Amino acid sequence: MMQQHPFLEYIEHSIVMNWDRDALTDYNGTTLQYKDVARKIAKFHIVLESAGIQPGDKIAVCGRNSAHWAVTFLATVTYGAIIVPILHEFKSDNIHNIVNHSEAKLLFVGERVWENLDENDMPLLRCIVSLEDFSILVSRDERLTHAIEHRNELYGRHYPRYFRPDHIHYRKDSPEEPALINYTSGTTGYSKGVVLPYRSLWSNVAYCFEMRAVRPGDNMVSMLPMGHVFGMTYDFLYGFSAGAHIYFLTRMPTPKVIAQSFAQIKPRLISCVPLVVEKIIKKNILPKLDNTIGKLLIHVPVVNDRMKAKARQEVMDIFGGNLDEVIIGGAPFNAQVENFMRKIGFPYTIGYGMTECGPIICSDRWETIKQGSCGKAAHRMEVRIDSPNPREIAGEILCRGANTMLGYYKNAEATAEVIDKNGWLHTGDLAVMDAEGSVTIRGRSKNMLLTAGGQNIYPEEIESKLNNLPYVAESLITLQHGKLVALVYPDFDEAFAQGLRQDDIPQAMEDNRMELNRQLPAYAQIGKVKIHFEEFEKTAKKSIKRFMYQDMDS
Repeated sequence: MMQQHPFLEYIEHSIVMNWDRDALTDYNGTTLQYKDVARKIAKFHIVLESAGIQPGDKIAVCGRNSAHWAVTFLATVTYGAIIVPILHEFKSDNIHNIVNHSEAKLLFVGERVWENLDENDMPLLRCIVSLEDFSILVSRDERLTHAIEHRNELYGRHYPRYFRPDHIHYRKDSPEEPALINYTSGTTGYSKGVVLPYRSLWSNVAYCFEMRAVRPGDNMVSMLPMGHVFGMTYDFLYGFSAGAHIYFLTRMPTPKVIAQSFAQIKPRLISCVPLVVEKIIKKNILPKLDNTIGKLLIHVPVVNDRMKAKARQEVMDIFGGNLDEVIIGGAPFNAQVENFMRKIGFPYTIGYGMTECGPIICSDRWETIKQGSCGKAAHRMEVRIDSPNPREIAGEILCRGANTMLGYYKNAEATAEVIDKNGWLHTGDLAVMDAEGSVTIRGRSKNMLLTAGGQNIYPEEIESKLNNLPYVAESLITLQHGKLVALVYPDFDEAFAQGLRQDDIPQAMEDNRMELNRQLPAYAQIGKVKIHFEEFEKTAKKSIKRFMYQDMDS
């Protein structure tokens, strides 16, 4: 089943129906109502038209999540231009490259990002505009300068009496029309530009409506960078289409920031990466519970309902107490934390996707998801496992359907490498699938290690076990000189709090190695642990940049 109606109808309908509701708030800052967003979009359109920007032209946006970031996105797509969201965590040379490669005419940029950019390295841009107040930072076009500086006057001429819901008539997009180019957070070299059509935006948001329970006026929190499609789709596009009030956390979502802001906001739906949830459970929840209860919940199969209810209430309170669901995605989830959340009946679910599908491939509601899996194929998507025995032998996940990209921008060769002649997108991820269609990820095919004995090792599975052992913050399993080696970044705070000294850490890690090997088959034994004294470098999705650590001397 393909697109039922244009994606932009969601935006138009939500603005008209929620005219006087709060729409976008920069946390501890200003709030825009839906009618304010509509006025800013109207001014934006007048500026673009006056300056000769054409539908189909590219407009880039790079900065931290904010109400103005959201306005820039909405104004661009409702005008017919193609939005190019750029992750603000990217290094300046990568941002320059994306702006140039996408042939963007305009760049809307946050203050912190702008400090490190050089306009001379982006010669195609006609104008660079501040996301803080939409003022001009650099202009190479007199018409744009005039239009931006006189936008209120031009708007006043265009709408001399009033601006009301009956003025809201956006264009009708078509399913295969490009909506945005999203450059993946490539861990090697430069990123590839994923071209997502309007059918992908529509199908992803439609799926959120089909599976979630956000109502007009509900509060939502945007924590994930909107420059990445996971946060952009669940928090922003779905939230706005549903008439929600979206709060942008303008700082890092630490457990402390989350506890403070969520108590005020009381969000209905939260999407985040596993790291955020894992930190909250380990740092804020388990220490609060009576030590005996914490240990029982984690290690004992049967625990009484009163204990579980107490633990559940503690976690619900941290997340604001009004949750329908927490959607976790972007990286593997710690098995011990998942087991704890499942045991106490906390409403979490795990989704699987990728930029190339905008992002949803597999998902499920928290009430029905199989533990350890990432759910089943999303509506309008087909998923199969490229394996002779998909239930037992891991194979590559292949998918196709309404969510998939048109291809990589100006890169037919890279497109042909991932989309085959039958339209199947080859994800590069390995998984098994049970008889009911639940997909369980085993790891990335490019991460799979092949031992001298010919055994396939999925490092993510071993890391999940190792990360549950004492004083381990994060880990990486590598193959060095034919032997499996564990690189471990210890949780020094926890170790020192338990009375260990720096000199005791190597022995604690050696004890962990012995315990881990007891849990692993003979062919997957860890030969050595190497201590890493700082956090591993990560992508914007908080996945460890494995390639940086593969060739470390043992």
